[in-house]
Amino acid sequence: MAAPEDDKAVRIDKWLWAARFYKTRSIARQMIEGGKVDYNGSRAKPSRIVEIGAKIRLLQGNVRREVEVLGLSTVRGPAKEAVLLYRETEESIKNRERLAQMKEMEKLLALAPRPDTRPNKKERRALIKLKQDNSF
Repeated sequence: MAAPEDDKAVRIDKWLWAARFYKTRSIARQMIEGGKVDYNGSRAKPSRIVEIGAKIRLLQGNVRREVEVLGLSTVRGPAKEAVLLYRETEESIKNRERLAQMKEMEKLLALAPRPDTRPNKKERRALIKLKQDNSF
């Protein structure tokens, strides 16, 4: 993506939109004003000018991401080019993978068979006996 000369001063809301973190600039602005975006460890304002090498922490859906700015752009291009504007930190990638694994486990637990009714007295006694016999 060719960077025009006016890319020297890019607002953070425009950069987040161009880097495809948020679908619209107004959503990016709302997230910044809501305190969901930090710039170099402090709360950002929508008019904040982005610099190369800056660290940005943002909330994208339910996932907290931390990225380092590698390039500036005011144009929202294809996703393949937008990825070149930033690099996600290793810690952020690990956290995202851990959250994905937790969600996968929740899905598996939701599919586990559940009885239609509560066990009666005889079934409860059998379950207690089974747990005691198999306890290690």
